[in-house]
Amino acid sequence: MKRLDYTTLSAPAAQAMMALSKAVEGLDVDVKLRELVKIRVSQLNGCLFCLDMHVKEARLHGDRELRLHHLAVWHESSLFTETEKAALEWAELLTRFEAHGISDEAYQRALQYFSEKQLSDLTFVVLSINAWNRLGVAFRATPGAYDRLYGLDRAGLE
Repeated sequence: MKRLDYTTLSAPAAQAMMALSKAVEGLDVDVKLRELVKIRVSQLNGCLFCLDMHVKEARLHGDRELRLHHLAVWHESSLFTETEKAALEWAELLTRFEAHGISDEAYQRALQYFSEKQLSDLTFVVLSINAWNRLGVAFRATPGAYDRLYGLDRAGLE
């Protein structure tokens, strides 16, 4: 069932989301790491549109296909660096935090791998993709619908 077009109906908010996304792209987070985080958060949130988009982005940025297959069980995989694992843990904690929030221990673990600035930047990456996931889940944008517009068709994944 086709759902509403929030980009038209709530244009100022949608434009602000696009501006946030553009700002996030310029933060101090490695592009491959940024895409891994976006993919993992989209998996957790069940957003097929964003998952589709960011897998293609990751491939265009040179990430290996096997790593993308392992991402759902990154805890067990040897294909991720300790820094990547720390970022994925932080992303999961922020996406599915418990009533008590993020523990001091988890915060300190993250700071072992990231400066305060980097952790702040990473947090905005997670915040941004969580917001996009909510829109994607609510209104079910068609996966791949913007591939040509964003150049994602070059990923060769169909």
